[in-house]
Amino acid sequence: MSKGKVLIVMSAASVWERTDGSKYPTGYWAEELAAPHEKFVEAGYTVDFASPGGVLQPLDEHSADPAVAGEECGRHVAHARKALEEFGSPLKLGEVSIDDYVAVVLPGGHGPVVDLFQDADLGRLLAKADKDGKPIGAVCHGPAALLSARDEDGNWLFAGRRMTAFTDEEEQLFGTAEGAPWLLASRLRELGADHVAGAAYQQHNIIDGNLFTGQNPASSARLAEDMIAALR
Repeated sequence: MSKGKVLIVMSAASVWERTDGSKYPTGYWAEELAAPHEKFVEAGYTVDFASPGGVLQPLDEHSADPAVAGEECGRHVAHARKALEEFGSPLKLGEVSIDDYVAVVLPGGHGPVVDLFQDADLGRLLAKADKDGKPIGAVCHGPAALLSARDEDGNWLFAGRRMTAFTDEEEQLFGTAEGAPWLLASRLRELGADHVAGAAYQQHNIIDGNLFTGQNPASSARLAEDMIAALR
């Protein structure tokens, strides 16, 4: 019997438009989707996927390249593809009620900085999850999605919270900082987050109450482990 349902919210973006007008192909980052999915299923939870409009985002091909994503990436790609295939079309974010879920996970890839950061449906869902004290997990560029949660006056609901996210340094090392419309860690700090950076590309996780964040793909499994421990 399932211990409850966990919602993984994916971006619907396949392209990240750069400041020079060029289009950078993006998609979900395999490890950030696969590792939490695997951990939650192993722990006895049912996992649903949702996205804006129910669009299935493609795989970010960088996350399938061992030179970029490490030796384990093939396993993560296979797991993510199988999980998505078995689930079928993602649920439409606008039709999802957080009341049906015990926790929500926001994986990265660059997509969240394209659409989720300003998605009103997600903002309402996260505001309710936070109010209800449900674990909210976000990894790498996933914390961009937290920016969608605003009050009636437009104030960010996660201002003042301790968190981590893909750093400006990591964005530079990855080669995507130049031409980015905005840099995630800088934006989080500007809007009032207590952003805590760890070493580039090393596992680094922060817990602040019901908010769980991981800096990069290497932080994905720990993010889920921390959330599962909190749900116990």
